[in-house]
Amino acid sequence: RALARRPDALRARMPDGVEVVGGDCLEPQTLPPVFAGVRTAYYLVHSMGTPGDFAERDRVAARAFADAARSAGVKRIVYLGGLGDDRGDAALSDHLRSRQETGEVLRAGGVPVIEFRGSVIIGSGSLSFELLRALTERLPIMICPRWVATPAQPIAIEDVVAYLVAASALPESGSRIYQIGGAERASYGALMREYARQRGLRRLLISVPVLTPRLSSLWLGLITPVYARVGRHLIEGLRNATVVTDESALRAFSVRPLGLAAAVARALANEDREFAETRWCDALSSARGIEPYGGARLGSRLVMSSEREVDAPAEVVDATIMRLGGETGWYGTTWIWKLRGFVDLLFGGPGMRRGRRDPSHVRVGDVVDFWRVEAVEESRLLLRAEMRLPGRAWLELAVTPAGQRSRVRATATFDPRGLAGLAYWYALHPVHRFVFTRLLNGIAARASRPAAP
Repeated sequence: RALARRPDALRARMPDGVEVVGGDCLEPQTLPPVFAGVRTAYYLVHSMGTPGDFAERDRVAARAFADAARSAGVKRIVYLGGLGDDRGDAALSDHLRSRQETGEVLRAGGVPVIEFRGSVIIGSGSLSFELLRALTERLPIMICPRWVATPAQPIAIEDVVAYLVAASALPESGSRIYQIGGAERASYGALMREYARQRGLRRLLISVPVLTPRLSSLWLGLITPVYARVGRHLIEGLRNATVVTDESALRAFSVRPLGLAAAVARALANEDREFAETRWCDALSSARGIEPYGGARLGSRLVMSSEREVDAPAEVVDATIMRLGGETGWYGTTWIWKLRGFVDLLFGGPGMRRGRRDPSHVRVGDVVDFWRVEAVEESRLLLRAEMRLPGRAWLELAVTPAGQRSRVRATATFDPRGLAGLAYWYALHPVHRFVFTRLLNGIAARASRPAAP
């Protein structure tokens, strides 16, 4: 069972068998039904991205969660916090102090708590990892403060999940704190260099002693606006060493964490797999709000999507999509694709010369002009670009039934490589929006035509 403030936005992303319920840890009256029948509760909540005193909000939320768990008879709470202590040159940052204080509040509620204290988590969604990734992707030359040399013990997100799952099977013996980290220690600078190496980026890191956490956070807000609110707290946390000094977790659990290079490689591979398996027509339609310029972000990727209603059944629209490219063309936008193909040829790419194997059927691995079929399912086609680009690109076309009508969604995803990739994507965003809107209109027009007698 998963708890969410906006359950409708989460349900489409959950696998079968997962119940999504609405509630808010800052509204205690919403929590009692959430805990009905629960034996082990996982607390994976923080308020650092909210305005105001995030530490106080974390205390309030943890207290409400612990009280509701005790009242419902929950046997164990599992909590993921952060490594770090006041020993050494730097006092513990507000962010890390709040993470550890949250564990204390949960334990005070009376339910036994298994608290894991981790370093940087290598995987999409980890704020520290996303911060370091954003800097590495966007800056070919980085003027780095002293925190780049701070020792850490990065751990793969899969290993963190393995620890969390294993905690539910521990014998009941009260509250415990376990320190968890990867197989090797590495500085934040080493993590950025390894990420750059695996992404094929050349990066120069120049250390200077004058950048305070405050100046670093302002710079971070300029380069990566998504972190403007949390940047100062994250940067202050990076000044603290986050390494394992108590290896009791290795004795209590069978988990053997990956090293740095393997953790980064697995994170990038997992993102590719999750991306290929995600139906963006479902995930994006469940999201709320206006899509920002350049599209929504998913890890290092930018996702732009458009949808159109079609006056034709889903199976007809699906068949229309499966005939794209080759001699059929691109339904009203063929001249644009041919122009793009000509440019691609000039830069040594395949251009539009390859066509397609079959005029009406595709299978995984097939060529469609300068695309390659990466996934084909009922009412879904995923194409990967093989043209010359400063990054990687995909195009997904998916159809959803709507009675006798249907909806077709085109989703373009770009994984930019460095600043050149970002400049390419944002500069051509209006062109991409125009092309994919015209493509949807063309698909709708072709699918709506009466069948030939």
